[in-house]
Amino acid sequence: MDRAVLIDEIRQLKQELDAVILAHNYELGEIQDIADFCGDSLELSIKAAAIEARTIVFCGVRFMAETAKILSPDKLVLLPVPDAGCDMADMIDAASLRAWKAEHPGALAVCYVNSTAEVKAECDLCVTSANAPELVEMLPADREILFLPDGNLGSFCARNGRLLRRWDGCCPVHQRMTTAMVERRRREFPGAKLLIHPEAPPEVTALADEALSTGGMLRYVRESQDATFIIGTEIGILHRMQQENPDKRLIPLTEQAICPHMKRIRLEELLYAMQNRRTVIEIPEAIRERAEIPIRRMLERDFSWL
Repeated sequence: MDRAVLIDEIRQLKQELDAVILAHNYELGEIQDIADFCGDSLELSIKAAAIEARTIVFCGVRFMAETAKILSPDKLVLLPVPDAGCDMADMIDAASLRAWKAEHPGALAVCYVNSTAEVKAECDLCVTSANAPELVEMLPADREILFLPDGNLGSFCARNGRLLRRWDGCCPVHQRMTTAMVERRRREFPGAKLLIHPEAPPEVTALADEALSTGGMLRYVRESQDATFIIGTEIGILHRMQQENPDKRLIPLTEQAICPHMKRIRLEELLYAMQNRRTVIEIPEAIRERAEIPIRRMLERDFSWL
């Protein structure tokens, strides 16, 4: 089908469904371009909850669509490709977390937003890559902390000496980033600012000028007076970043930083999903209610439960 026809049909269906289309910063450019909002996963879920649209079409991976459903239980949430998953989120399940907690009675379970609804329901607090260090520091110093599922983000939170136990999970895309990649890019582009996502290994983030979330990277490049940037995260972010900064030079730390799950949704899949109401995200209400608690604590900076 012609691209222009695809776009027209998607826009028409969006009106019929009273829908908002969300696209994560790592999605294909064609999906970012047709979305109503682009951003990181929690940012998008918050925006969707504040909009009166009856339908949320989440172009991302499953845990993101689940988070949108947690915050918007009365809305229809669609994930265009049902098997668009997250390797990191799948590295821990609720049963494994319960067993880990049983080994450490009294510990606080802190989960990265990149986790399933079932895992969030077992946790005390949810964090993002942007706020994790700050929120972890706000927890009582005498309480043991279990941080999951991303061990690298846990290490990033522990830079100031905070003790926490880390689940041995990671984002495979960021885990493959190496100091050798940094050294090569530094040689090729001397003087360029190096921005690294905190999901990268600690030895890599230690070499960055700034370790930032996707939203933080976008903001930093927008506001910086520098002209050249090395971007250490999934390369999908470069589409929006270049649109916002046409006069700046953006170099990926590695061209191989591609998440296959984030590239599953194309215009054809988006149209089919909207035509057929696919795939509806369902979360049992008991789990949804429990999963919402650590998210609300994060959003409201509520530590009164301690």
